[in-house]
Formats: sequence, C-alpha cells, structure tokens
Amino acid sequence: MRLAILGAAGMIGRKLAERIAASGKIGGRSVTALTLVDVIAPDVAKDFAGTRDAFAADLTAPGAAEQIIAARPEIIVHLAAIVSGEAEADMAKGYRVNLDGTRALLEAIAGVDDYCPRVIYASSLAVFGAPFPAKIPDAYHLTPLTSYGTQKAMGEMLLNDYSRRGLVDGIGIRFPTICIRPGKPNKAASSFYSGILREPLNGQEAILPVDDDTRHWFASPRAAVGYIEHAADLDTAPLGAQRCMTMPGVSATVGEQIEALRAVAGDAAVALIRRIPDPAVAAIVSGWPRDFDTARANALGFVAETSFQEIIEIYLEDEMGQKAQIGAPL
Repeated sequence: MRLAILGAAGMIGRKLAERIAASGKIGGRSVTALTLVDVIAPDVAKDFAGTRDAFAADLTAPGAAEQIIAARPEIIVHLAAIVSGEAEADMAKGYRVNLDGTRALLEAIAGVDDYCPRVIYASSLAVFGAPFPAKIPDAYHLTPLTSYGTQKAMGEMLLNDYSRRGLVDGIGIRFPTICIRPGKPNKAASSFYSGILREPLNGQEAILPVDDDTRHWFASPRAAVGYIEHAADLDTAPLGAQRCMTMPGVSATVGEQIEALRAVAGDAAVALIRRIPDPAVAAIVSGWPRDFDTARANALGFVAETSFQEIIEIYLEDEMGQKAQIGAPL
C-alpha cells in the first residue's frame, strides 16, 4: 500500500513518517511505498524499507497536486498548512495555502477515474469561535473568528462534500493544540503553550503572554500521530456525511500547565517563566474553545492523554530520553 504525507517536513509529518519507517505500517495496514511532500524536500524516514519518494512541491502550483497523486496513493495524509498566527498576519497567503491548496488536491483526485483514496485532513479547534458553551459538543456548529479557522472550516466542508460524492473517503481530524512541541517556536499563536514548558525543561527562560486562567484543549505529539494511525484503517461508514470530528484531549489552564511543570521539574523550572502580556496573542487566544465532549471520537476508538502531567512526561521520554519521577525535580 502506498501512503502520501503532505507537510512531511513539519513536526507531526516527520514523526508520522519516522513511525511508519520503523514499523512498516500505519494502523494495521502495511506500507510498501511512501511519498513525502513539503515546500522543502522532507529529510525524514530514510531508513524506510519500501519505496520512498521525497520531493518539494507547492500544492497551489499548477500540476503539483497531479504529481503527488500520480502513483495513486491509497492513503493521503494532508498536513500541509500555514499556521494560525501566520494565516492571520498574511490573509492572502493563508487562503492560498490552506484553502486553495486543499481544493487543488481534492480536484486532482476527482479527475482520476476509478480512484477514491482515504484522505486524512488535519483540521483545527479554530473552526470554533466564541460564543460557545463551556464544553463544546460534537454536533456544535462551526463558528470561526479567525482567517485560519475560516480556512480550516472551508476545508472541512470540501472534505464532507467530496466524500459525499464518493470522490474521496475523507476523515477530518480537529487536532487539539499539540503540546509539548519539540524544537523552536513556530508562528502559531498557540506556540507559547509549548514554550512555557519546553524552554524551562531545557533550562531556558520562557515568555508567557496571557493570563494564568486562560484555558485550552491539548494533546501530545505522540497522541497526534496516534490519531492519524487510527484514522488510516477506520471504518468510515459510521461517520455518514459528517466526516470531521474533534479529537480527545486534556482541558487545562495555563496555571494548571505550570503546576504540572512544577510537579515534574520543580520550582526552579517554573521560575524561568516570565509574564509579559501580549494583547495581540491574548486577543486571538481568547476566542478559542476551552473544553470538548468528544464522545463521537471516543466511541470510534481515538485516544489521548488524561492529564497534563502525562503530556509533560511524554515530552521528557520522547524528546529528552528521560523518565519523569513525580516529586523529584529534574
């Protein structure tokens, strides 16, 4: 089976590709051919035992989508996107990449006879905007209040429609904010959620731009890869016409994040957090959802962490090669 990962140079794409290279599978399905695509040629999964194609492509460029699907991959993981802060700062670029690129992919697939791949689409909690209930149910309508959220909501509608018409077999995954992200901060407005933990765990100062009572929905990078693996061989019949759903996660305030950090790494790590308010970031984050009822995804077998402390422990294990001992600061 051939699998294509679009956005394979990004954090989730890299981790997914490396997992597949190690196991030779995605979910319960064997992968014999792997196509890795990003705006820069992905430098991952070089030890994959099967056929590996890695190249640079811009989905919005003429012929790019057709090149990607030329080998007719059975599963396409569409992670390619401009993130929230950048999409808000550059509206035209956000719509070009997040909307036009997604439509170009779906149109290219629709133009191939007798071809209906599984398309796993990376959506976002940003499709919801205030006002909303304290715990957002599965059936709640989409109410984006940012350009990024609007672009992702449009992508969800396209995925639903192309699936309804039998052109793709789509599953839309609304990722929680992924935390703790390894590496350097990106341009997402949510980047500080990882930074206030990652930097102190590495002995570095971190900037906190919002109040401690700011609440949000989280999952680890390990859980993010797990969502995709599970979606790869999921029976989509129970989804009906509504192909997109919010993934399980952990609802936590910034203050609760910090206390989880204290439990794992002690007061010295917490002392490295500097509170410097940023009204622009606070304005974006204030319109984001805080908690979800994910009964639909739960029933279909998607899983995530159950506490924020567990998210920190996963970062220590996966990125720093350490096992946390609760109550024993690092």
